[in-house]
Amino acid sequence: MRCSWKSMVLLALASIAIQYTAIRTFSSNPLNLLCSVGLAPTDHAINCSLGQLTQVGRKALGGCDEAPSPTSASPSFSLPAYNSSRRTHILILATTRSGSSFVGQLFNQHPEVFYLFEPLYHVQLALLPRLGQSRNPAERRVMMGAARDLLRSLFHCHLGGLEGYIQPRPARHATDKLFRRGASRSLCSPPVCEASLDAKEQSLVLADEGECVRRCGPLNVSVAAEACGAKRHAAIKTVRIPQISDLRALLEDPKLNLKVVQLVRDPRGILASRIETFRDTYRLWRLWRATGRRPHNLDLGQINTVCEDFLHSVSTSLAKPPWLKGRYMLLRYEDLARFPLQKARELYSFLGLVLHPGVEDWITNNTRGSSDLSSRQKFTTVRDSAANAENWRVKLSFDMVAYTQTACQPLLGLLGYKAVFHPRELRNLSHSLVEDRTFPPVV
Repeated sequence: MRCSWKSMVLLALASIAIQYTAIRTFSSNPLNLLCSVGLAPTDHAINCSLGQLTQVGRKALGGCDEAPSPTSASPSFSLPAYNSSRRTHILILATTRSGSSFVGQLFNQHPEVFYLFEPLYHVQLALLPRLGQSRNPAERRVMMGAARDLLRSLFHCHLGGLEGYIQPRPARHATDKLFRRGASRSLCSPPVCEASLDAKEQSLVLADEGECVRRCGPLNVSVAAEACGAKRHAAIKTVRIPQISDLRALLEDPKLNLKVVQLVRDPRGILASRIETFRDTYRLWRLWRATGRRPHNLDLGQINTVCEDFLHSVSTSLAKPPWLKGRYMLLRYEDLARFPLQKARELYSFLGLVLHPGVEDWITNNTRGSSDLSSRQKFTTVRDSAANAENWRVKLSFDMVAYTQTACQPLLGLLGYKAVFHPRELRNLSHSLVEDRTFPPVV
């Protein structure tokens, strides 16, 4: 019995030691244990690598919020399928003076879409304005990290995340400092707007941003968050995300169901519009146009950056990486200007949404305005859209056009914008410089 008792003690100690070793092994390297007992997924674990198991684990857990490592391979699993009944989050990715306000209205006019106009303005302002267009990798990571975090919160209707960037900080969740609040119908309508308005007054509030701010009073962020949650879909417009790759972490989040509409425009048209709109920033460009002589201290990076960012994003989309599958659509401003209803229908079809009659009515009423009106009111969306698409050809000198074409040559060819080689060719508006091209969504 004594020998038997000792044997039992030894066996118990050995059992404890084995369990301890197994726990340590699993904690430090769970892959080895899973492989040893045959639990590693056979469809991904050919070599039983930790990277592959991590990807399978993310799929099983419904994704994660972390950005993928720059050196990691693209995920091998298929993105989840979506249907029109699921809440869709829409991001309009653009640059300044590319027609993004007009595209935003295609969603702002839909009664079931909660729309926000440039909420990342507050992130840029809080982190210093110069970071918005910074090419410094460290500064850019700061800006993009904060932007992604806020976008994720806003799409989930956690609008409180925006309060930390608004200056001065909202008191009791109320603020009158939200950038361009009046550009969002959802923020100028009940229950967010508590003012007692008749139908005519409500129409005025929705048509005039200033009237919204005056009549509706301070914005209650908590009430706005509730209104966001009551809508079936959400859309955000931003000109503060340089490239589509900056959004990869959000696009790979299956809980977010994010779809990106990237709006592009002929960089020559962007330049002409910026010169007219941002007169101080583009003062030297206006001097070049007026005198015919390029100032030696002209900041050429202002247009080079646009072309570099566009080229990177378009090239990425044409490569059709798995993380863009079913989530990305390229839209040329010129196509939307010439065929607004057709392109709006294509856009809504890509998103899996129904084009509301109110959106169609808005398009009809806002694409037949006077081109003179659009030149006098720089931020208006009422214009003769077809005539406006190529009116840059009478606003830029041939030398300015020639420089832009040289700097942006790869992009122009990729997007189907024709170059001109003589002033007469530039001014001949009967000949379009936009090729007929089709840019189907990434599928």
